[in-house]
Formats: sequence, structure tokens, C-alpha cells
Amino acid sequence: MQIENFKIFADLVETKSFSKSARLNGITQSAVSQQARAMERHFKSLLIDRSQKQFQLTREGQQVYESAKDMLHAYEKLLCELQELKKVISGTIRISTIYSIGLHELPPYIKKFLQDYPSVNVRVEYRRSNLVYEDILHNSVDFGLVAFPVKTRQIEIVPFREDRLMLITHPTHPLSRRVDVELKDLVGQKFIGFDPDIPTRKAVDMIFRDHRIELDPVMEFDNIETVKRAVEIDHGIAIVPYATVMQEVKQGTLAAVPFREENFTRPLAILHRKGRVLTPAMRKFIETLGHPITA
Repeated sequence: MQIENFKIFADLVETKSFSKSARLNGITQSAVSQQARAMERHFKSLLIDRSQKQFQLTREGQQVYESAKDMLHAYEKLLCELQELKKVISGTIRISTIYSIGLHELPPYIKKFLQDYPSVNVRVEYRRSNLVYEDILHNSVDFGLVAFPVKTRQIEIVPFREDRLMLITHPTHPLSRRVDVELKDLVGQKFIGFDPDIPTRKAVDMIFRDHRIELDPVMEFDNIETVKRAVEIDHGIAIVPYATVMQEVKQGTLAAVPFREENFTRPLAILHRKGRVLTPAMRKFIETLGHPITA
């Protein structure tokens, strides 16, 4: 048995999917199945209960999985220690992020990081928030970046920064000329919102409930770019993080107006799996994200 065999088996257990385990390891689904059967022959034990419709381990399979995780953890720790002895900052960092952070918050940090550590590769995938959590749990990526982080038993949450939520309008909209606005000023306006399952939408809905404001969106979208485009053609107003509209405000295609009542914010966080051994490059990446940078 080689370390790769144990990693493939651990990925299979955690994703409960032969196809996902295959993608994670750059092999075919058939190869994953063959690896699992090879491990069963090696240990002379049935590891996967194939009589069940859903993926399920036998008692022996569970023992092999737990031991595999211990071995993989020790192996990753050894690799990190060797890198530290050589003072090597290299490798690949895989990031899963929601669109608004990946497009508007992350670029200056990645630019700074790559300038400081040119031997590291950074790969960024844009995902919906719920899929970012899945990516972390399945070890598909090293880090996730989300808004309004949700506490999860197997995920470590590292605070990143806070965005200020602001009203955006078309530059000719009556509210665009205001120094600030109150939530009650939005009543009767055509409001454009995010889809109901988007964390920022849930937060905005809660703000409305707390202030007893009733607003039903005339349009709903799943990403910030589409929301901005709808406001730019004067189809309505929206509440978005200011960092995501700075360029449009500067260009004059959107107007951003702060709220008078209080400073509504959107917390952002870095996610990684609990207990994961962080390579020197990963630790430097978190360190970079911990220092304020303006685009």
C-alpha cells in the first residue's frame, strides 16, 4: 500500500462519491473502484458495504479510514516540516470563493502574495456559498472565502474583513442625490435582491425585519454582477457591499448612498478544514490576508 492509496480511499469516504474522488485525484472513476477493491484484497476485509443504496463503510472500512487519516496527517506534517527546514515557500494553494469576494476583494491580496512568494501557484474557483463549504469538507480546496460565515463542526473560521453595505441606485434616481438614506426611504421603491438562499440576501431580509420594513424584490439574482447591471439600467435599487461597486461609482454608472441609521456590514471569513496541516505557503497566505490592502 502506498500513501496515494490511502488518500484516494479517504477522499472516497469523505465525498461518498467515486466520481468526486476520481476528480480530486486526477484518475478515472473505474480506477477509484479498482483501488478500493485492491485495498479490500490487501487487508482481506470488506471495507465498503455494497448491499446499501447509499455509500456506507463496514466496521473494518471505518477502522481503515480512521487509520488512513492519521497516516495522511502525519505525512502532510512531515512534508511541512521538511519545507520549513529548507525555508521553502512553494506549492499550490487552491481557493474556493463566492463571486463577490473573488472578483472584488481577493485580487489585491493575491497580487501582493504572488509578488512576495513567486514560487507559489494560486488557483481560484468561483462557487455559490453552500458549495464553498462542501469544497472544504471534501478537501477539494485548501481555503474557502465566504460572507456571513456559518459555524460548522469540521470547519475553522478565520475572520478576513468587513464590508459596508450601501444602497446603490442609477445615477439619475432621486435617492442618488441624498447624502444618506433611511431604510424607510426604500419603501415603495423597486427593490432588486439576491436569491433567497444567498447569505447577503438573508442578512438584508433580517435588517428589514428588525426595522419593520416590508420590501418584496421585483427581481432576484444569484450574483452581484447581475444585480449591478439591473441597477445600472434603472430597473430598481439594491443593497450591496460597497467594495463591489467602487469601480462603477468612480465611473459614474452607479451611485452609492450610505444608511443613516447605522453601519450595516457584511463579515467575510477564510475557511479551512479543522485539523488540517497548513503548509508554510498556506500560513503565509492567511498572514497576507490578515493585513489591510486597498485595490
